[in-house]
Amino acid sequence: MILKSKYPDIKIPQVGIYQYVTSNPNKIPDDKIIYVDGIADKRYTFGEFKQESKKFAAGLHDKLGFKRGDVLAIFSPNQIDYPIVFLGTIAAGGKVTTVNPIYKTTEVSYQLTDSGASVLIVHPELLEIAIEASIDAKVPISRILLFGDKEIKAYKPYRSILISDHEIEPIYYTPEEAKSTTAYLIYSSGTTGKPKGIERTHTNVVAHLAQTIVADYKLGSHNTIIGVTKFYQGYAMFNIIHAPLIHGATAIILSSFSIETFCESIQKYKINYIFAVPSTILKLINEPLAQQFDLSSVDLVISAAASLSDNLEKKFYKIFKIPIWQTYGLTETSSILRHSPDTIKDAVPGSIGFLLPNMKAKILSEDGRELGYNEPGELWVHGPNIMKGYLNNKEATDAVIDKDGFFNTGDIVFADEQGNYFIVDRKKELIQYNGFQVSPSELESILLTHDAVSDAAVIGFYSEEEATEIPTAFVTIKNGYEQSQALVNEIQFFVDEKVASYKKLRGGVLFIDKIPKNESGKILRRLLREKLKNDIKE
Repeated sequence: MILKSKYPDIKIPQVGIYQYVTSNPNKIPDDKIIYVDGIADKRYTFGEFKQESKKFAAGLHDKLGFKRGDVLAIFSPNQIDYPIVFLGTIAAGGKVTTVNPIYKTTEVSYQLTDSGASVLIVHPELLEIAIEASIDAKVPISRILLFGDKEIKAYKPYRSILISDHEIEPIYYTPEEAKSTTAYLIYSSGTTGKPKGIERTHTNVVAHLAQTIVADYKLGSHNTIIGVTKFYQGYAMFNIIHAPLIHGATAIILSSFSIETFCESIQKYKINYIFAVPSTILKLINEPLAQQFDLSSVDLVISAAASLSDNLEKKFYKIFKIPIWQTYGLTETSSILRHSPDTIKDAVPGSIGFLLPNMKAKILSEDGRELGYNEPGELWVHGPNIMKGYLNNKEATDAVIDKDGFFNTGDIVFADEQGNYFIVDRKKELIQYNGFQVSPSELESILLTHDAVSDAAVIGFYSEEEATEIPTAFVTIKNGYEQSQALVNEIQFFVDEKVASYKKLRGGVLFIDKIPKNESGKILRRLLREKLKNDIKE
């Protein structure tokens, strides 16, 4: 059964990204402040952004001979000039690849080489890594430029070279060109091998931005927003860099994150909307410092990038009286499922949202049968926001996009008759216990309600004795509690009495100082399996 969005289809503008985000449908005045550095308080108005980004595009053409289709890499933490470089490259007709700022030399070199980047804009703190990586990737020294205003070791600030004394008219794309031309090369996390370059076309991005206008929480020029994830990821890239230009909202950009800096910014700038990940929500719950700030301006927290349990959502609301709405998507798709002011009244507790406009889905069983309502299976989605494919990797692309253009998310979900979608878990993370499937996230949500537990992760570990995977929990405990066998027994009993027999924590409860997670807050279960295997060997 093919499932359709409950939203009517919308018209997707057939234009390039730069034309779309500066099309100004909401009549934003040029003096409206769009980006603010939350630490240094540097600001860009809408007019300044357009001027600076078009001057940057002119500089790429004039000073570096940058051509349409060339690739520019950004290697930097979040900072105020990131949008200028990012969208200035798009105005110049180029492609952008965003490099994770925690990458080491070999990882940066691989991405520069794989993407074909010919220009690198780097944060000064990352210059040494960039220099080493660029040697292997054959990026000339003259094409490595810095954020900031200082020259370092003969490497010059991009502003001194590329901000030209004139602007250029942004490159124009026909509807067909917009549909086929890659704009962004965003790299996967590489959890199943080397990172893959995800090709997002101009139409992919414009479609996503147009689709989410329907569900963008009534954003407008009266709103101030903040996000905590890095710009190299799609979540922050679209919600903090792109969306404010369309809505006229003001985005507060933090170059570094701490609970204190984050909460200070909310209090100082009277922030309305927070774009967060579950790990940040957990920190706000567990850090008493957060309750010392005035967060009353916040109307809504939007959580994405990893699943957030009902229990955490309720606990957060109990403390801060701020609702959380979840949104679901992947780098390959952007948002797929969201709540909106118009649909929240129809939402069922635990629902992740409704399919966005112009999208359809199918839920497949393990043997490939199309399932109906309330039947859990693997989610496949179709729409104009789905990636073009993986760069130079037809085999990987064909493995996730079928002949009808449906993309395999790898997540197990079910949908009800009203169009609510519910995430069960990642297919590859489900624990197979004696023929039963056990969801780690379900057990984690229970663990997090125990008074002593500050964070938790559950993995499946193969037991030779039982000849099957068994659920095993890792937990970090709060200050004031001591690690002991008695506490282990208490936590294990706490979970086991709340679940069916096959879901019990047969592998026990293990203490750990910190749950390993990536920057989006997704648990790195592979590392926990390796730790457990090594501990058993010892």
